[in-house]
Amino acid sequence: MTEREFTAAAEEYLDMVYRIALNCLRAPADAEDAAQTAMLRLWQRQEPFADRAHLRNWLVRVTLNVCRDTVRSSWRRRMVSLESCREPAFADGEHRALYRAVMDLPEKYRVPLYLYYYEGYSVPEVGELLELKPSTVQTRLDRGRKQLKTMLTEE
Repeated sequence: MTEREFTAAAEEYLDMVYRIALNCLRAPADAEDAAQTAMLRLWQRQEPFADRAHLRNWLVRVTLNVCRDTVRSSWRRRMVSLESCREPAFADGEHRALYRAVMDLPEKYRVPLYLYYYEGYSVPEVGELLELKPSTVQTRLDRGRKQLKTMLTEE
């Protein structure tokens, strides 16, 4: 990958990579480290990408793998409160409350919901990225929506 190609890719996808890492890790410092690691792997990649969609999917996959490795590491056995995390700016409180509710879900529901609704991936694409069958993704989306509904109606 040339420096010019890398710079263009970093400018276009770094925010997405960071948001996915923050969604998975819930800690800004860890998310920054994961995003940096994913971008480093992009810089080190020798093979060209078929197209922009291939590059984007590859970055999502690498980011998710880096996040899994971070969660599994023995030194990271702590929880971080949501208040310490930066969250996207929303125009109204409803969207902010929904985002916080999504972030409170267990990872198996949170990540598919985030990729589907916030990053715009389809069910088959989410399945491919998470290495799950589309039917499993659909089930997790349904269960995650039900949990969200319960959480939001209780408030």
